[in-house]
Amino acid sequence: MFENREDAGERLAELLADRGVEADVVLGIPRGALPVARPVADRLDADLDVIVARKMGAPHNEELAIGAVASDGSVWRNDDLIERLGVDDAHVEREAERTAESAREKLETYRGTTDPPGVRGRKVVVVDDGVATGATARACLRQVRDGGAERIVLAVPVGSPDSLAALESFADDVYAVEEPAGFRAVGQYYHDFGQVSDAEARRYLDR
Repeated sequence: MFENREDAGERLAELLADRGVEADVVLGIPRGALPVARPVADRLDADLDVIVARKMGAPHNEELAIGAVASDGSVWRNDDLIERLGVDDAHVEREAERTAESAREKLETYRGTTDPPGVRGRKVVVVDDGVATGATARACLRQVRDGGAERIVLAVPVGSPDSLAALESFADDVYAVEEPAGFRAVGQYYHDFGQVSDAEARRYLDR
């Protein structure tokens, strides 16, 4: 159990340092990952920046993710779910376009530009505050891979064991402080898991 996101970040930073992880840049997924990513970047003596992805919602149920899209248009599709729900290609394409635009807008909020951070030839650690389905993490990791990163690490305080295992094919290494067998939701492992505003999240970038 973590007190809050900053406590989770400190414990995650300790884990990564103990494992000898090196990074040129740490990329937090706004908004909730920035308080976690700041201690990680400080401990690894790395730059802190952001990477943005948004979930694609199923027809008539936007909360059910049929995939995710990063700000550069990198798409991860949950093909099994898409097939099971009978979602047609036209919906997926429309949702991908809409979601990519939303991700670009969010990126501009944080970086002042729709250009993603440069990762070519760099050691990159992608940080989130936890992994449930891992949809957004998949899209983010795909963007970093396509961007030519030298090495990619996904690091989270807590996550579903099944989702973390599935994410191993998207990164060179995946680290989590806790992988509880009875995982249900990220927030259940934090005493304080309140919403993080864009303004608050941006302050972690300015430190």
